[in-house]
Amino acid sequence: MNSFIPVSRPSFCGNEKKYLNECIETEWVSSEGPFVKKFEQDFAQFIGMDYGLAVSSGSAALDIAIELLDLNPGDEVILPTFSIISPLFSILRSGAVPVFVDSEFSDWNIQTEKIEEKINSKTKALLIIHTYGLPVNMEPVMELVKKYHLNLIEDAAEAHGLKYRDRNCGSFGDISIFSFYANKNINTGEGGMILLRNENWFRRAKNLRNLSFDPLKPRFIHSEMGWNYRFTNLQAALGLAQLENLNKTIQKKIEIGTFYQERLKFLLKKGFQLPPENNGFSENHYWVFGIICPDIESKIEIMAFLDENKIGYRPFFWCLHEQPLLEKLHFKSTERFPVAERLARLGLYIPSGPGITKEEMERISGVLEEKYG
Repeated sequence: MNSFIPVSRPSFCGNEKKYLNECIETEWVSSEGPFVKKFEQDFAQFIGMDYGLAVSSGSAALDIAIELLDLNPGDEVILPTFSIISPLFSILRSGAVPVFVDSEFSDWNIQTEKIEEKINSKTKALLIIHTYGLPVNMEPVMELVKKYHLNLIEDAAEAHGLKYRDRNCGSFGDISIFSFYANKNINTGEGGMILLRNENWFRRAKNLRNLSFDPLKPRFIHSEMGWNYRFTNLQAALGLAQLENLNKTIQKKIEIGTFYQERLKFLLKKGFQLPPENNGFSENHYWVFGIICPDIESKIEIMAFLDENKIGYRPFFWCLHEQPLLEKLHFKSTERFPVAERLARLGLYIPSGPGITKEEMERISGVLEEKYG
């Protein structure tokens, strides 16, 4: 009997066990351990930023990033509506107002040409999110940041090692954030990183991560609210080992995406859309392998078929502007975002984690071809 194929199986093929054993042997398992600082420094250097701060999740990194901007109630932050909920939570908790922009149907990223029309005197920041394996067109974004003197938070949670032209995603913003959740190319189970250029922001972020303990004040004296968003030495050991193998992981993901592109071409004749191989700025790293269905009925049908064949999948993100939470908080908008809404309603992705086997990919493509070929 066929076993279940998870949507993302990790791969541990480097120094993970060695470094974890070192944590146990030295008894450094907490956030004070030496792997934390080394991982922070090595990852920041790899991306091309000055300072790195490891935290408990990508969402924690977003919370700190937004807090560093010292936003006032009514200040506005522009972001794509096609996104996971995390950035919306961070903005709303700050008292700021989220301002949404639609997506490109070609590469599923924010429509950069629609950003400027959303900018006004209340706009304080742009929150740009690289989505599902391809980067945002950063050139017009950087022009807007300079023209309007805006802060830029670059959400590269899914973009480890992804480049915009010849520059790493996560190196454009005043602040950038990454996630190391179990389905990411660097996988520490849970975890994240905030990268910065401003030393004062870095020092404040360190305090915010650790309950706002201030090294310049007596211990247990606090002048600002913070969080326990610490990152353990055990997680950092995993992260460092994964960073050492990141280029191999990216190459594996590209090979998985290339395999599916070739083997699932028959879906195009049935009205499905496969992910673009590139968007003019980058080759797709296929963080996930997404499929856009022709209509709701076909999405329901293919999900049932995948369930029946024990093949994992995930629906695409649901649009932020349609989240019921907004109505409760009186942020509900009547504005429509047709591309993002279509992506949310018709998109899903199939197993493509770095631990997937050739046999599993053959099985997935084979059963889909039997049904749709």
